[in-house]
Amino acid sequence: MKLLVTGMAGFIAARTAAFLLDQGHEVVGVDNLNDYYDVRLKTYRLSELARTAGADDALLAQFHVDRPGAYQGPSAFHAGPLTFAKLDIEDKGALDGLFREHRFHAVLNLAARAGVRYSMIDPDVYMTTNAMGTLHLMDAMRRQECSKLVLASTSSLYAGQPMPFSEDLPVNTPISPYAASKKAAEVLAYSYHYLYGMDVSVVRYFTVFGPAGRPDMSIFRFIKWMDEGVPIELFGDGSQSRDFTYVDDVARGTIAALAPVGYEIINLGGGNNPISINDVIAFIEAALDKKAAIESKPFHRADMKATYADIAKAGRLLGWSPEISPYDGFARTVQWYQDHAAWLRHIAV
Repeated sequence: MKLLVTGMAGFIAARTAAFLLDQGHEVVGVDNLNDYYDVRLKTYRLSELARTAGADDALLAQFHVDRPGAYQGPSAFHAGPLTFAKLDIEDKGALDGLFREHRFHAVLNLAARAGVRYSMIDPDVYMTTNAMGTLHLMDAMRRQECSKLVLASTSSLYAGQPMPFSEDLPVNTPISPYAASKKAAEVLAYSYHYLYGMDVSVVRYFTVFGPAGRPDMSIFRFIKWMDEGVPIELFGDGSQSRDFTYVDDVARGTIAALAPVGYEIINLGGGNNPISINDVIAFIEAALDKKAAIESKPFHRADMKATYADIAKAGRLLGWSPEISPYDGFARTVQWYQDHAAWLRHIAV
């Protein structure tokens, strides 16, 4: 198939695109390459994707993860079955041009403004990207008669609901602009399913982590801070817990969600008892053989005390379940950080 992956320089999208390439699909990826976090990580992910697609040395030499500042790579490139272009899904005209150039079998919309806390600082951009960007994308799909959408959503919608979180729970009281913008995207997608017969798989992710992860997430931060002997910023007492899900499992689940379902919301989570932040810290301490210093901060009111996914529906509809344990994933992430520490030490968190 020819597939569009939006937000392809992002953490989950890059891994998903790599799996799609491995399966023999043709992948067209777009990303606006914004600087919400250090774009060297986005440069790294795109360079790894180009390598996976069989890029020659001349193309790979254009990526520079050791240079700070703006994105240091080509704004558009083609390598075997992979095509990339810098493009913002908020730009309706650019999207229309993309859909005129390509005919897609399906779209995986993983472009998003992420981060609960930052959404309280700049809520406008969350609505314009997560809601309006999704609307623009679906409208382009409708005009081209591309009828399959996989839409990335979030476990943050379940705040205040009983655990384990199941997809039939009412999620009408989001406690952050980020969660609200994702809810808006979900209901817009339902409208397009109802009106135009679009087949939509909404995948709600639960605390995804792994190599090349976002530097504003706890796993990356804890590893970096401990490795450098910097005190960890710990919001709350560390007893809060998460249903950690390794990125490779989430990528597999996202691809499985290309199956025809009508309109379904599907959890992609670890499906185990949630792991406390204190336990994560202890594991990383042991892996690095270093003791963490703790800088305690108040628990943030927009954070959730715990997340725990009911993943039975993913098993029924997609034949999916996680294969990599969180602790195995933590170990792989620590090793990746150590392997790339020379430039990761310069990444701001």
